[in-house]
Amino acid sequence: MASGQLPTSSEYVVHHLTNLNQTGHAQKEIIDWSLINLDSVFWSFGLGILTVYILWRAAKTATSGRPGRFQAAVEILVEMVADQAKGVIASAESRKFVAPLALTVFIWIFLLNFMDLIPVDLIPYLWGLGASSLGFVASPMDAYMRVVPTADVNVPLGMSIGVLLLCLYYNVKIKGLGGWAHELFSAPFGNHFLLWPVNFLMQLIEFFAKTVSHGLRLFGNMFAGELLFVLIALLGGTATVLGFFGHLLAGTAWALFHILIITLQAFIFMMLTLVYVGQAHDHH
Repeated sequence: MASGQLPTSSEYVVHHLTNLNQTGHAQKEIIDWSLINLDSVFWSFGLGILTVYILWRAAKTATSGRPGRFQAAVEILVEMVADQAKGVIASAESRKFVAPLALTVFIWIFLLNFMDLIPVDLIPYLWGLGASSLGFVASPMDAYMRVVPTADVNVPLGMSIGVLLLCLYYNVKIKGLGGWAHELFSAPFGNHFLLWPVNFLMQLIEFFAKTVSHGLRLFGNMFAGELLFVLIALLGGTATVLGFFGHLLAGTAWALFHILIITLQAFIFMMLTLVYVGQAHDHH
């Protein structure tokens, strides 16, 4: 984008869908840092720390008497996750770790998704002002900053890979290495040596499909939501009364509906985490 010039509609959309990363020096370094989306890393870690703080604060301030609004809200979430975990994970020992993990995942993803409700130009513009004043970029419009980490495919897929590793761990822990290896070659079509390659291939496909669909489901919904907010923001730049009120009405309506989406996507990701870990406890 040329400095000092207003962007076209296509440039505006591309600018808002481009991540901040370090370029220009990758050939001199062992690691190509240009492949790392710094904004996704920053917001993911920052909101992750906020999630831990919220849960720590709830645990520290919890009382046995009449709970406040904050404690009551956290208790509702804890009971909801505990009930869901009991329904899919039979092992009480496993639930001691998996249920708190699922609660953390739900709150963390909700906060990551919630960033989509912040006006699309607010944080990128403030970041651009700071970056330009420090000489990192020529103008605020040259700075990139995406604030919805779950709209970056790397973040949801990274989370789903983490769930995959957790499932592999519990497969070995619950069934033993030998028992799990036997299951890999004997399910789903039976324990016959001619079927071993087919069974093993089907197991690999199942793990791959669950991991990819787990991450892409969250990514697809959040990317679509982010894109729609950007397109709605374009209406506000038409410099017409109709465009302004269209932007205001459409943005408000989509934001209200999007509250349901960001909550539902966090819940679905949490539930699939519980289901996949529960499947790792089942014997075929």
